[in-house]
Amino acid sequence: MAKILIIHGPNLNMLGTRELSIYGKTTLKTIDQQLTRLAKGHQLECFQSNSERDIIDKIQASSKAKVDVIIINPAAFTHTSIAIRDAFLAVNIPFYEVHLSNIYARETFRHLSYLSDIAQGVVSGLGPQGYYAALSAALENFC
Repeated sequence: MAKILIIHGPNLNMLGTRELSIYGKTTLKTIDQQLTRLAKGHQLECFQSNSERDIIDKIQASSKAKVDVIIINPAAFTHTSIAIRDAFLAVNIPFYEVHLSNIYARETFRHLSYLSDIAQGVVSGLGPQGYYAALSAALENFC
């Protein structure tokens, strides 16, 4: 049984009610429920925080918890957090970066990711399906 950690970054707790034209009507709870179903037979933990510190602490703790792979939607921290990047480099756990919207079809500042070059893969613009694609890849490649 593999251990998989899903990390949802800032404002993702507002899915289903915020900027529906960009993020759609699917709630975070629905995404987590579907991920849990798809990971049947594996240990899956879903975690959301609006705090960079909490996300870094969770990444660091994942090493001691023997997490096999992480799927992260860093949201706005994608474009700002060298600290989250450093946390991933410190724990050396494979991870996938997910974005609900196509970050390359949005504002220029969203085109930069501090994580993409160290991620196993990046899924952008597929909505909730991006999480499911990343989970499928994680299960096939690391579990």
